Amino acid sequence: MISEEQLLLETPLAAEHVALGAKMVPFAGWNMPVQYKEGILAEHQHTRTAVSLFDICHMGEFRLKGKGSAELLDRALARSVADQKEGSCRYNFLLNDQGGTIDDLIVYRISAEEFFIVVNASRREIDFKTLSGRLGKDVVLSDESDCTAKLDLQGPLSAEVLIRLGIPQDMLPKYYHFTKVNLFGTNVLLSRTGYTGELGFELYFDASLAVDFWRGILADAAVKPAGLGARDTLRLEMGYPLYGHELNEMTTPVEAGFGAMLKIDSSDRVFSGSAALRGRVPEKQLVGLVLEGRRAAREGTPVLLEGKKVGAVTSGTFAPSLGVAVAMAYVDADSAGSRSFSLDLQKVVIQAENVPVPFYKKGTARKN
Repeated sequence: MISEEQLLLETPLAAEHVALGAKMVPFAGWNMPVQYKEGILAEHQHTRTAVSLFDICHMGEFRLKGKGSAELLDRALARSVADQKEGSCRYNFLLNDQGGTIDDLIVYRISAEEFFIVVNASRREIDFKTLSGRLGKDVVLSDESDCTAKLDLQGPLSAEVLIRLGIPQDMLPKYYHFTKVNLFGTNVLLSRTGYTGELGFELYFDASLAVDFWRGILADAAVKPAGLGARDTLRLEMGYPLYGHELNEMTTPVEAGFGAMLKIDSSDRVFSGSAALRGRVPEKQLVGLVLEGRRAAREGTPVLLEGKKVGAVTSGTFAPSLGVAVAMAYVDADSAGSRSFSLDLQKVVIQAENVPVPFYKKGTARKN
């Protein structure tokens, strides 16, 4: 019988992680590093105060080309694409006909009729199939995931590292913008995006060069590797959703707090899922919770109001930057305005304050 480990996919950097003492775990069908020798807390703090390097080669990347691409993609995705400027990145959603989230993704507008789309690893196949059906045969949608490497350099010192590697400061892109640069003698798409809340950049390049890039960037003394554990605590402190937890095909972006981003009430734009969203009153709402103490509430933990279950935790962790545990949870829409809830941790019931996200408010992501 084939074991789960034998079925897992590996990024080009799997051997590098093992050599650095990483603990490897299954994630979205991939064998990925969850932490290195110093541990999740050290990696988290190093990202907040200095700069870390993450292997994100498991993510999917598509390219769309052809006349009419902008208009077709505009109708296929929940946020407008037609008005997106060249050189910019935009967080977006691929929805089903019921308004549920097939995936959350980022769209890069390369030119008037060319787009680069970054999708979640676990949703790559369904995303490609769905988009192919919606876009039709007059444009070309190609899956470049297997030949594309993706590294995330994140932390307040990330720009300094890129400058030391030879990229001129005036070439570094603005927040949620991208540019093409030459690094280690090859072409790189460099975007100022990330999943940590800190100043950071994402690098896309030829997958055959992944090891050279990984070693070349880690050669800078300021940079340390970080795994999925720190990536999760960092994103949770910022209140960023994770597909499969805060977002899924039964959950709409409106319920997840992105209604204003979609401009449902102020625009009559038609896109896949728009009719369902406009005619649907949200039954649940995502809330941010700060717990009493350091004990984390895990996914599925019941959320109570006056002793009655009104929801469940989707993600929870101890927040190293805050010294307390935080969580995100979906609760009944009519309970979402409550100032506090109780969480049933089985052996004990604890109180949790309902607060706006991000939990951590000192991130450098938008720093000039």
